[in-house]
Amino acid sequence: MDTAERVLAYGGGWLDRAGPLRTDPTRLNALRTKSTTVVLPLWRDRCLVDADGPVRLTAERASLVLSAASETVFLGLDGDVAVFAADLSALTEQSATEMAGAARSVDVRALVGRLEPGDAAVQAYARGLLHWHRQQRFCGTCGAPAVADGGGHVRTCSGAECGRLLFPRIEPAIIVLVEAPGSPGRCLLARHAGAAEDAYSTLAGFVEVGESLEDAVRREMAEEAGVTVTDVTYQGSQAWPFPAGLMVGFRATATSDEVRVDGDELLEARWFTRAELRDRVASGRTLGRVDAIDHRLLQDWLAAAP
Repeated sequence: MDTAERVLAYGGGWLDRAGPLRTDPTRLNALRTKSTTVVLPLWRDRCLVDADGPVRLTAERASLVLSAASETVFLGLDGDVAVFAADLSALTEQSATEMAGAARSVDVRALVGRLEPGDAAVQAYARGLLHWHRQQRFCGTCGAPAVADGGGHVRTCSGAECGRLLFPRIEPAIIVLVEAPGSPGRCLLARHAGAAEDAYSTLAGFVEVGESLEDAVRREMAEEAGVTVTDVTYQGSQAWPFPAGLMVGFRATATSDEVRVDGDELLEARWFTRAELRDRVASGRTLGRVDAIDHRLLQDWLAAAP
């Protein structure tokens, strides 16, 4: 199977994002008041849930939440039904949950496995947009207030001599499964600063200005682990709106098995054989986060050889 075509957690949402509607305020306002319109309420980046999962509000309850929300964004269309997200962060958690008819608030990452992948993707999409709005209240150029526009997909600086358009940012990061040269097959895992003892994961880092993704792979592996890599090969990508990431997965081959961790971001790094990783799984340890692309990178590597 082509790993680049796989849908990972927080991808594959079922919405038509309906870009042209974002610039039609008359139609958006009409959709907001339709009884069939669905509203997804969030509170400080957390889903509001009942016994069945994240609540989906319509009719009077949706109208009440929309009127109380500090920010509303148009997410798209589910068939002919408009879907909005509403931010109730200005309320207390109790007030927000009661208004939404929910029981509590939960991080969407804690719901993976219980939600259908497409539902998790839409909740993460809503979370990422609403988080951005709370962080982008003012123009970074002139300091004037920035006003939401475009169905919540852009903010416009209100400064008379500025008017800059501000779009939701995405922060790309690379995540890499590094293989040792030669036999036996081994991959490099590291223990990051702040991680529990014996908690290992793949290496990752943010892409810097003026870098290609492949450049970032080579730089990060050299800086963090003292490893020079070749054969950098794209494996897949994953939306990671926590708050604004895009994880891009690669596989690469080290030119030697020498490792020198930086002692800052990485505390230690070591090579693992497939047998060692299978033993870790058998003992109850997980291979990275089950909702993250590093889990898929490690699974694919284990499946590549007996």
